[in-house]
Amino acid sequence: MTTPVAGEGGVDAYAKLAELGITLPQVVPPLAAYLPAVQTGNHVYVSGQLPMIEGKLPLTGKVGAEVTAEQGAELARTCAVNVLAAVEALVGLGRVVKIVKVSGFVASAPGFTGQPAVVNGASNLFGEVFGEQGRHARSAVGVAELPLGAPVEVEAIIEVA
Repeated sequence: MTTPVAGEGGVDAYAKLAELGITLPQVVPPLAAYLPAVQTGNHVYVSGQLPMIEGKLPLTGKVGAEVTAEQGAELARTCAVNVLAAVEALVGLGRVVKIVKVSGFVASAPGFTGQPAVVNGASNLFGEVFGEQGRHARSAVGVAELPLGAPVEVEAIIEVA
């Protein structure tokens, strides 16, 4: 673990995670030909993270059918934890300056329009961990299918020092 970035608005992400009772998991291995996260300049681009827990999806199916919106939000929160694990493995959470952009993809049943509330599960976690630095631009998109039948997937762009 690295120490938090000194200066304006520096947040100790490790202390916040401990306060929330969250232990970062190992990075979820890629399902295909990509890297979990890549740094270029002062930004880390985190590939879409599924809500894997110990290598398995706790739920599969479409939100609005087999998965409730509340369950979807909890799964999006798990995706966000996996995003943080990828950042930790690449550069360390102590270097995070700002969560810049979050994109959430929700496997949606026909007629389901609550994607923003589902992706709030991820957005809220980033806010809880980083405070103002966790506020970000965002997209919440309904899709027909996600890898492995996952109900939700989250990717992020993060500024680092």
